[in-house]
Amino acid sequence: MTLPHTGRALADAAPVPYWLDRPERPDPLPPLHGSAETDLLVIGGGYSGLWAALLAKRDDPGRDVLLVEAGTCGWAASGRNGGFCAASLTHGLANGLARFPDEVDVLEWLGRQNLDAIAATVDAYGIDCDFERTGELAVAVEPYQLDGLAEDAELARRYGHDVRLLDRDAVRAEVDSPTYLGGLWDRDRVAMLDPARLAWGLRRACRELGVRIHEHTRVTGLRRDGAALRATTAGGAQAAPGSVRADRVVLATNAFPPLLRRLRAYLVPVYDYALMTEPLTAEQRKAVGWANRQGLADTGNQFHYYRITGDGRILFGGYDAIYHYGNRMAPELDQRPATFTALADHFFTTFPQLADVRFSHRWGGVIDTCTRFCPFFGTAYDGRLAYAAGFTGLGVGATRFGARVLLDLLDGGDTPLTRLDLVRSKPLPFPPEPFRSTGINLTRWSLARADAREGRRNRWLRTLDRFGLGFDS
Repeated sequence: MTLPHTGRALADAAPVPYWLDRPERPDPLPPLHGSAETDLLVIGGGYSGLWAALLAKRDDPGRDVLLVEAGTCGWAASGRNGGFCAASLTHGLANGLARFPDEVDVLEWLGRQNLDAIAATVDAYGIDCDFERTGELAVAVEPYQLDGLAEDAELARRYGHDVRLLDRDAVRAEVDSPTYLGGLWDRDRVAMLDPARLAWGLRRACRELGVRIHEHTRVTGLRRDGAALRATTAGGAQAAPGSVRADRVVLATNAFPPLLRRLRAYLVPVYDYALMTEPLTAEQRKAVGWANRQGLADTGNQFHYYRITGDGRILFGGYDAIYHYGNRMAPELDQRPATFTALADHFFTTFPQLADVRFSHRWGGVIDTCTRFCPFFGTAYDGRLAYAAGFTGLGVGATRFGARVLLDLLDGGDTPLTRLDLVRSKPLPFPPEPFRSTGINLTRWSLARADAREGRRNRWLRTLDRFGLGFDS
């Protein structure tokens, strides 16, 4: 049932991502005109592409690197996510252990090293993105979820993680919600940050190192050109069609229609939605607590993620994960009133002491997901092109690791990263339509039903578990 103040709270919310709706947003860079040549072409200006360009130029300052982006750098998932920068490369330890049991120790170590490297890069290049190593607090809001938190705590400690299991009083001393029954604070493996400012900072760092960047330049095709590859480009009304001849190519287009046909079976675009409140007053902040500024998520199948920002707002997102038949994506799908109403109701249920708070922004957009919930990698055109995809909402941190893998793959060497099963294996593919849409919607229904039945998974979900398939909320 919709709460009486929900409509009022949403009435003036701007239908754009909060992170991108600020005056410090950099001016767009000119599109590519005509033809160009380069040593390394990076297609996509989100985190994956920006990290690949930055690391490539740092590895070899003499290498010419050109990055093209169909919009502006960070405009899509990289600039509108929740800002949870996790050390996990496998969408959590339990998922990593289930899928990569023989190398999970190495993957956990690599994830910690990767998070440390992100922190060092932010510091080295003076990227003002509110990077805070606060950790993440998982909260139980139903009694049956408490056992899961205890199991997760035991598993995390087995792998050396700094976690703290909290009872009802202890978790409410951290963040005060009457819905909380317990919590698990992972204290050392998640940082919170401003996602758009990270993207903008990486863009600036790339340019300072000499990376050439062209925005509003969409790649429309790839083909062989002798010993190299040629990408055809379109710049809309601002530029005539052009092309880039490159010795090597990084493909970093995330959920968007892939330039490689083989990727279509492995990826689906899923719409995720979020709300941002106005800044809280000092009295409202006191009513909530949250002095340690952790990222939060509840532990249902249809889960919410939320965090407090540098200027004292609360981002509240998740719950619905919407797939449209045939991998459909369209700008109008970024807005979904029913989901915004549900999120607002859930927000006020979580924080009834904030009943007079209004939302300043409401937005949505696609993320890429795959059946194993964590990234996969590959090459094409005889190793001249490398790709990464399938980050499933945990790309803020894992994309840097992914970029490092892509550069190793393009170099063609046998490295510790390219030998990983995570890198060498692929997820199970999604079926074609109409079975894809039917299966995803049946899974969404089953997950909601499990949440309503104390976590009990029906036959469909148990079958998916048996075959290592999944779809996350």
